Amino acid sequence: MQRLGFIHDMLDVKILILFVMSKVNYPVTIQQIYELCYQDDCLSYFDVCTAVPEMVRSGHLKALEGDTYEITDKGREDGSTTVDSIAFSVRQRAENAVAKFNRQIRRSSYVKTQVLPRENGDYSVIMSLDDEMGNLMTLELLAPDQRQAVRLSRLFEKKAEAVYNLTMAELLDEEEELE
Repeated sequence: MQRLGFIHDMLDVKILILFVMSKVNYPVTIQQIYELCYQDDCLSYFDVCTAVPEMVRSGHLKALEGDTYEITDKGREDGSTTVDSIAFSVRQRAENAVAKFNRQIRRSSYVKTQVLPRENGDYSVIMSLDDEMGNLMTLELLAPDQRQAVRLSRLFEKKAEAVYNLTMAELLDEEEELE
């Protein structure tokens, strides 16, 4: 019986990994490589776990600290010559997955939260929003317990831009009324 899908052997796995790694803007773990490459039901996690160390030995990928990897110049060059062998639908899904991943990582570098215990048993939640130019806003809120502090932290990570926009709109709206 003929196997369906793009992945038929280890070479196909490596070509797909090179394609994905050439699009990723940040170092990634093997798990992230697998998630970004899993655009074909024939790919397994074990295929990726086998391919990545082989690609490091061949000089196509570089191992970094923290069990992360990035593509080398050799990998980028070889990947650009083999990209046409990837099925169009697989390539499109992989590009979309990588674009979403890059956006998430970039955004997470701009939104930071920190939960700090205070002497009296409550918690400070320090939340900041940055952009390319620097800090836009830093906000510290008091939470009565750790559970609520963690919840505030997580919700700010999801809604940082909305909090900033609402704060700006509210303050500037008040300013216009005063004039």
